[in-house]
Amino acid sequence: MSEYMIVYITTPNMKRARKIAKLLVEEKLAACVNLIKGMESLYEWKGKLRQEEEVLMLVKTRQKLFATLQEKVLSIHSYDVPCIVGFPLTEGNESYLNWLKEQTSDA
Repeated sequence: MSEYMIVYITTPNMKRARKIAKLLVEEKLAACVNLIKGMESLYEWKGKLRQEEEVLMLVKTRQKLFATLQEKVLSIHSYDVPCIVGFPLTEGNESYLNWLKEQTSDA
């Protein structure tokens, strides 16, 4: 299993995304969070097809922090069922990965 990962999170707007990102970085659960606005999502919710603009969050973190990171996001996210999924990083710039490790908690 890779030590590092990207966590993909969607939010309804930039205000909510910034709030989540700030919390994750301040609590050392993420080294960096990219916020990408203008994403459009189509999905079915409660029997109806929905089409919404969302903000995509790409969170750089470590595998061992995922459970705590997910708990924090769930505690302040506005969706009933937020998208919080992680992908292992199998390759990366060694100096960047070292920085990522230094910026995140050892918990």
